[in-house]
Amino acid sequence: MNRAGRLAAGLIVALQLAYAIVLAAGLAALPSPDAPIPDPYFTAMELLILFIAPLLVILMAALHVATPQARKLFSLCALVFMAMCTAVTSLVHFLILTISRDLPVNWDSVFAFRWPSVAYAADILAWDVFFALSALSASQVFRAEGLSQWTGRLLLASGVLSLLGLLGVATGDMQVRNIGILGYAVVFPVAALLMRQVLSRQNF
Repeated sequence: MNRAGRLAAGLIVALQLAYAIVLAAGLAALPSPDAPIPDPYFTAMELLILFIAPLLVILMAALHVATPQARKLFSLCALVFMAMCTAVTSLVHFLILTISRDLPVNWDSVFAFRWPSVAYAADILAWDVFFALSALSASQVFRAEGLSQWTGRLLLASGVLSLLGLLGVATGDMQVRNIGILGYAVVFPVAALLMRQVLSRQNF
């Protein structure tokens, strides 16, 4: 399980880097700022999310197995919340990838990935709530001085920033939600790299 966790952490970082590259290419291909990201970039991004999500569960499962007994409650919460995040976001992106394009335009309020829509709200629940709670829970596992403490701090920052993305919902301004994206798309990959090292050393 330790080896699986380290492999999952490495793949998460690589796939999130690939996602950032595809996103940048998709944004560069936009005919206008208000236009949706075109294919093949959009489809590639959806597929990458579907690959990343289960790897997050594997990473948290490996963390739970390796966590000292006294802190297993935190690692268990991290695993459960990450499984909830993965279940919700996987359903959302699978539906968007498979059936949303064949539906009439009046279904945009359900599947269009812009605010307000059911799919967007569900994805915010996944990442700005469940992911955030998972990262915050995992941050309490890492107590040893040095690398372990830095891992915990980065996970704490990732969780807090992800939660702050909910301000976008509260204000109705999805630009504010970008704070949350910083948490799970920028800070967390760095934390995952450190988690990989801590799992290797078994020094929590």
